[in-house]
Amino acid sequence: MKLTFSGAARTVTGSQHIIDVNGRRLLLDCGLYQGKRKGAFEVNRKGPCKGSEIDVLVLSHAHIDHSGNIPCLVKNGFNGDIYSTSATRDLCAIMLLDSGDIQERDVGYVNKQRRKEGKEPFEPLYTKEDAARAMENFIGVGYRRRRTIARGVDLTFVDAGHLLGSAHVVLDISDEDTGKDVRLVFSGDIGRPGIPILRDPEPVRDGADLLIMESTYGGREHPPYPEMQKELRRIVQETYDRGGTLLIPAFAVGRTQQIVYELHKLYDADAIPKLPIYVDSPMATRVTEVFRLHPDIYDAEIRDFLLRDDHDNPFGFGRLRFTPSVEQSMELNAIREPIIIISSSGMLEGGRILHHLRRRIHDSKNTILITGWQAPETLGRKLVEGADEVRIYGRPHTVRAKVEVLTGLSGHADGPGLIEWADSMKKKPARTFVVHGEDGAAGVVAEDLRARGFPEVFIPERGDSFDF
Repeated sequence: MKLTFSGAARTVTGSQHIIDVNGRRLLLDCGLYQGKRKGAFEVNRKGPCKGSEIDVLVLSHAHIDHSGNIPCLVKNGFNGDIYSTSATRDLCAIMLLDSGDIQERDVGYVNKQRRKEGKEPFEPLYTKEDAARAMENFIGVGYRRRRTIARGVDLTFVDAGHLLGSAHVVLDISDEDTGKDVRLVFSGDIGRPGIPILRDPEPVRDGADLLIMESTYGGREHPPYPEMQKELRRIVQETYDRGGTLLIPAFAVGRTQQIVYELHKLYDADAIPKLPIYVDSPMATRVTEVFRLHPDIYDAEIRDFLLRDDHDNPFGFGRLRFTPSVEQSMELNAIREPIIIISSSGMLEGGRILHHLRRRIHDSKNTILITGWQAPETLGRKLVEGADEVRIYGRPHTVRAKVEVLTGLSGHADGPGLIEWADSMKKKPARTFVVHGEDGAAGVVAEDLRARGFPEVFIPERGDSFDF
């Protein structure tokens, strides 16, 4: 058996890990690399996207850095099964189509410039049609439902508590070359205990022989969740008192629904002013409908909330408005009284958020609230790092709006949470591979695991292979 790391190695994005065993090639996740647009475009185009070489794909969850290259894989010859939970499949049906649309539009813009320069046009990485065709390969599998997916390979999904439908991947492998039975666990993204909507991440208590583990927030601690709620209340109130707009760039899947739920609770408790709240993201609107379809995955808090709340909908309430059309989005620019706008993308690298940002970034009355991890070189990262000037659609803009960062909303386990999840394993893996983290974070997680008695811990480079 051989394990090869093709993405999310010493970086957070582009999750792709290959397993060669029993004459078959399995792929764990097939994510897009995200970052500065030009660099990401080149990495994704040059990355491993030879679909005919892959027999089976196992998808941990729907976030684009884990699922976004699937249509490319299918476009280039992949015709195998894609195993995921049902909720992940439902989210991918929306997200991959949206990603295909973005690929087409982005390449269309680039090609205008290339034609002016007399250069050959690019083809998009994939199209909406490729994304739609990819959905035919999906097979939904429930949590804790063991299933054979290849010769000598059984799959079990365990609830990861990170996103609707997210899973730890457990593979029980009978290696024909060595005659040994091997359990490989891929953590996917590990959720954060104690936050609302989703259940807490479930440990894999039996342990593993091989572990591939994420490290996004290695070495960092999230503030207690109640502190986040107090901070959100403060930020809303202070922006309202200044007469400004609270602009929240948020990932359409997971983060938007979480923010809406928290604002809903504050609204019902009369803890914030009764100002209008707009979700200005067509994809977030569609994704929210998927969340409503899966109450089976909700935690006890949100179920109790549904019983108590008159609206009977945690993701919709009196002051909340969805703006699916372009015209409705543009109308928000004419509003002068205090409002809240939640819009994607979460790293400010595209989408409607940029139109709102360029109109409001110059005004000190306004607030830009960053609620998630920002990849290096992205516009969101520059704002977090205190840039005085940023470029939006190629033009410079002075940053006068107040920039706030609210890490307590993260759906990732923090450093202690990561180690607690791994340390719950009764059988410590003989080899652990730390992925999905920048060098500093991955290094801290690796050292912490070694200190806990994990015998061999590696931080692989992209392209590294290991034989077992």
